[in-house]
Amino acid sequence: MNAWMRFALAVSIIVGGTSGVFAQTLPEQPPAPAVPPAPAPTVIAATVNGQEIQELAVFRGLLRYPPMKWAAARKEVLDYLIDNLLVDQYLSQLKIQVESKEIDDRFKQIQDEAVKIGQDFQDILRKLHLTEAEMRKELHAALRWDKFVLQQATEKVLQDYFQKNPAMFDGSQTQARHILVSAKDDAEGVTKIAILKKGIDDEVAKELAKLPTGADKLIVDKKRTEAILTAFALAAEKDSTCPSKKQGGDLGWFRRVGDMVEPFARTAFALQPFQLSDAVKSEFGYHLILTVDRKAGREVRFEDVKPFVTEIYGERLRDAIIASYKPRSKIEIRDMK
Repeated sequence: MNAWMRFALAVSIIVGGTSGVFAQTLPEQPPAPAVPPAPAPTVIAATVNGQEIQELAVFRGLLRYPPMKWAAARKEVLDYLIDNLLVDQYLSQLKIQVESKEIDDRFKQIQDEAVKIGQDFQDILRKLHLTEAEMRKELHAALRWDKFVLQQATEKVLQDYFQKNPAMFDGSQTQARHILVSAKDDAEGVTKIAILKKGIDDEVAKELAKLPTGADKLIVDKKRTEAILTAFALAAEKDSTCPSKKQGGDLGWFRRVGDMVEPFARTAFALQPFQLSDAVKSEFGYHLILTVDRKAGREVRFEDVKPFVTEIYGERLRDAIIASYKPRSKIEIRDMK
């Protein structure tokens, strides 16, 4: 999400019920808890390679959440800001130039949008605890990122990406279950998942051993399906830390992109129905995944989905930069006082 999109989202929260790109219809809600006061600009939430992230920036990101969820959402917001700064530092090293006129034009676009929805631009900035200088800095970073993506996302690159990843763009869906566990490191996470997987495999083997020798393949396949679903559900209920444990780990249907974090979705779509994964690490912990079913997508042409291909390619490019740059960066998170 670039600066323009973040600004639009924040404004939509503050002036809900307006028209244009900020339009939204909200049901009546009981009075919400009061928003806490904004932190002072001098309070620092984190430093990334010596560059500071203000607690005020975290506060601004939390405005999209109800105040009662701020404690849980703070880490997600701060992680996002850290990743954004890492990407911006990377692009700064590449010396990608953004002209002042480009920033002025985008700034004017935002001002015009405020007028269209009947809002005072300065009042919006005040409610977001954002100065014009900070907004221009956000726009500079967003425009620099857009230029970088356009440099990398040539027509050939995008077409190759489209052809190699059809499920991302044709509406394919997968139904899967998972067991989520936490661990202090990769070794522990992989071990926990391996033990869970072996336990499920052993339970399935016990059930199949009850069949008569030479049983019909259809009967064997049906028995295995029933056994693995039962064993997986019991293991999920017992060991998973995800709320889906109450449904035997069932996550329902989801698309290749947009619904699940990338490591999870990539693995789930690569598995065959009723195949178990090895350990899959995500920002939430370590997953054991069981793909259950698959819905084929429809035939699509590259020309019809090119903007979406560019968007997804940009997201993967961002993920790759963070994965490469973050382990080599010095990140210090300050304790909340």
